[in-house]
Amino acid sequence: MPVSAMPCSSSIKHLPSQGTPLHITATFVISFGPTLHIRRRPRGRRGTDCCSWDGVTCHMSKDYVIGLDLSCSWLRGALHSNSTLFSLRNLQRLNLAGNNFIGSQISSRFGILTGLALLNLSGSSFSGIIPLEMISHHLSSLISLDLSGYYSGYLTIEDDRSFRRFVSNFTQLRELALGFVDMSRVSLTSFTNLSSTLTSLSLYYCFLQGKFPISIFHLPNLRSLALTYNFNLTGTLPHTNWSSSPLVRLSLSYTKFHGPIPDSVGNLTSLEYLALIDSEFTGSLPPTIGNLDRLSFLALGGINLSGTVDFDMFARLKNLEYLYLWRNLNVMLPNNGSCSFPRLKVLSLDDVNLTEFPYFLSSSPELEYLDLSQNRISGPIPEWFWRVWKSNTMRVLDLSFNNFTGELPINLFRNSSVQVIYLPNNNFDGPVPIPPPNIWFYSVANNKFSGDIPHQLCNANLLEVNLSNNSLIGPIPHCFINLSAFVLDLRANKLFGQIPEIFFSGSNLRTIRLSENRLKGPLPQSLANCKNLEVLDLSENELEGPFPYWLDTLPNLQVLDLRSNKLGGMINSSWKNNHPFPKLHIFDLSDNSFHGHLPAKYIANFIAMKDKARSPSQYMLVNDTLDPYIDSVTVFMKGFTIELEGILLMFMTIDLSRNFFEGDIPELIGDLKLLKGLNLSHNNLTGRIPSTVGNLTNLEWLDLSSNKLNGEIPRGLADLTMLSWLNLSDNQLEGLIPHSRQFDTFSHPFDGNPRLCGYPLPKACGTDKQQLPPSTSPEDGEEKAQFGHWIEWRAVAMGYGCGISFGILAGYIMLETGRPKWLGRKVEQWMMRMVERKRRRKTNRLKKNADQRNHEEERRLIRLKSSKQQCTWRLPSTEGYGNLSMIKWKAHLLQSISIFIFSFSGFEWNDSNHVFYFSIIK
Repeated sequence: MPVSAMPCSSSIKHLPSQGTPLHITATFVISFGPTLHIRRRPRGRRGTDCCSWDGVTCHMSKDYVIGLDLSCSWLRGALHSNSTLFSLRNLQRLNLAGNNFIGSQISSRFGILTGLALLNLSGSSFSGIIPLEMISHHLSSLISLDLSGYYSGYLTIEDDRSFRRFVSNFTQLRELALGFVDMSRVSLTSFTNLSSTLTSLSLYYCFLQGKFPISIFHLPNLRSLALTYNFNLTGTLPHTNWSSSPLVRLSLSYTKFHGPIPDSVGNLTSLEYLALIDSEFTGSLPPTIGNLDRLSFLALGGINLSGTVDFDMFARLKNLEYLYLWRNLNVMLPNNGSCSFPRLKVLSLDDVNLTEFPYFLSSSPELEYLDLSQNRISGPIPEWFWRVWKSNTMRVLDLSFNNFTGELPINLFRNSSVQVIYLPNNNFDGPVPIPPPNIWFYSVANNKFSGDIPHQLCNANLLEVNLSNNSLIGPIPHCFINLSAFVLDLRANKLFGQIPEIFFSGSNLRTIRLSENRLKGPLPQSLANCKNLEVLDLSENELEGPFPYWLDTLPNLQVLDLRSNKLGGMINSSWKNNHPFPKLHIFDLSDNSFHGHLPAKYIANFIAMKDKARSPSQYMLVNDTLDPYIDSVTVFMKGFTIELEGILLMFMTIDLSRNFFEGDIPELIGDLKLLKGLNLSHNNLTGRIPSTVGNLTNLEWLDLSSNKLNGEIPRGLADLTMLSWLNLSDNQLEGLIPHSRQFDTFSHPFDGNPRLCGYPLPKACGTDKQQLPPSTSPEDGEEKAQFGHWIEWRAVAMGYGCGISFGILAGYIMLETGRPKWLGRKVEQWMMRMVERKRRRKTNRLKKNADQRNHEEERRLIRLKSSKQQCTWRLPSTEGYGNLSMIKWKAHLLQSISIFIFSFSGFEWNDSNHVFYFSIIK
């Protein structure tokens, strides 16, 4: 079994292992169990007393061991109950911290060691239920107990009752550390029974929930309280009676402690460490924090405090070594240089709306870590800062996401001891500064740097090289063969030439992004050596040659993007690989010159796109860098080109569009059930759309446009409920378009298929009439029809009523005023024509019946002539209308006016039967 690295940093000690003999002159042995035996020979000559060995403490006057320290000793294996360790009955102090007893439970045999005052099993991978009953009954003399771990879920407290008894029995307990112990079943009221002798309580990451008892803050001897990473733990800080607390360390970060930070916090004059990061405190920051002149560590990031934090309140904190003020805070820097922090080592002012470089750093010669990212600082970096830089203490510099401008001296970092340089998303220009040889993280992405890539990067022990989105020119250096980085990101520059053969066997590279450059030639076959490669993005270059089939042997490749190059030929898989691309979930060969049939063998072996479950919210990232590098990719999705900042593991797409592929779409495409997007547009594909596309239940967009596909659209395609974008235009499809709620939402996805019919096309099947949208069910159709008729007749009634009313009103006004004149003339002319028509009809009738009605017609003609002469636009007499009375004449005039007005509103008048015909103008 291999030795595992322990988290402790101390050196391995020459430790005794067994206490069966109390005084041993030769070899000292402890047997921890059948899987682990530790054998150590004492330093010096044989016969030396074992009490002089490191880690062993013996009684002053008697020959027996009372203390055993095996911490950080690289021990690995099971600790069984029959271990000879438990024969050391006189032990008072036992420290097994920082080892790896994986799979071991805390044995009840520890109860034999009744004299123990200190027991430390922290960070040693014990698991299972903590035997609190045994500890409380047999180890009641404990003063210090540390069972904390480094990972959650190892140790568990089974019930609240045993924990209450455990707390009550330890009346002399001073230190209790249970970090990473699952205490979700423990009631927080149990802590009220803690001994008043307690000086340190560490409960980080214990899954505590509920309101923390405020009485704990008033324990008279409590010096350290750590409740960090209990995300459901609530509580408030004391507002009164907190002046005499001896607290030295208080950590409430990543909890739901809320309310204002009281002024009484300024009374904790012994406080050296205060961390309230990402808690839910509100209000303003009390200026009394300036009274805590012993503070060396202050972290207030991520709190929703109101107002502005005046930096002058920290002026008295001359002992500050670590200061974190970030996110959701507005910091106002002093203008007069009154603040100075001579011992400051770490300063993080991330996202606090700074507009200028903090001048007080000129008095911080010991500064090792500076983070001013995500602010609004503009202009060049001040000259005085480089004088601080020359002190050669800086290890980390993060100025990202600001508006810095200007040119950085090319040798600025060359002889420094800085290990992390993070300058992306600014406006720096000029040549890229030469990094120091010991650097291991270097990012200057998204700036305006120009010139060649500095060859000094080749000899650095870099974990990440990110020079993307600049204006760098020239070829990729051949010396990059020496890179040990996990990330190589040179995208969006002006690099030219061929990609050199720089990828050696055993390469650490997980992400290679060389897209958006001017690279030419074939792909280097040495890429096949990158067995850890997960993302390969060479899109938007001028690469030539056949498809690099030898890439299908890469076992971890998940993203392959060769979009927009000059690659061509048929796509053939490697003959010696039966399982090509087993983890691939983004495959983009669009906008090239590939031809032949679609790569059916690859499609059949895209195992990751089939039934393997993926986390819906897990992103691809490289964790081996200082700040996890989040992969990104550009895809053509739902008709738009989108850059995805972060690639979800469940995001699966195939894009083979804009090539010269021909033949049928393989039926086995339906096996890729996790596929989100499929784009085969702008090829020469023929045949039918396979019915198996109905199996792609996760498909969100499908583009098969601009091919030569024929036949009917499969019914299963219309049943895909996740499908939100579809394009089947410009093919030779025929028949009835399947109807579904999903299809009815698409706009113009079927254009350019003259033999298709049915909704949403205007052509109905078997007729040239326009087809209305079919209802999704008989009930829906009937309901929509009734609803439509109700709206139609309501509109008719409203229009008819408004028209009649307006017509009568206008007619009455014109009769009374004679205005407007233009309308009066129109009506007069219309009446004259109407009267003339009546006169001609009656004249014809007179000729036919001249013998019978001669006398009456002569009198009528005389009246008509006189009426024509007297017809003016004013209130006329009734004589002009023969036997019409005044009432009938006015009614006729109103009718005429109404007809004239209705003619502008879509209404029509039929004079033959004196009724209105009306229609709704849509």
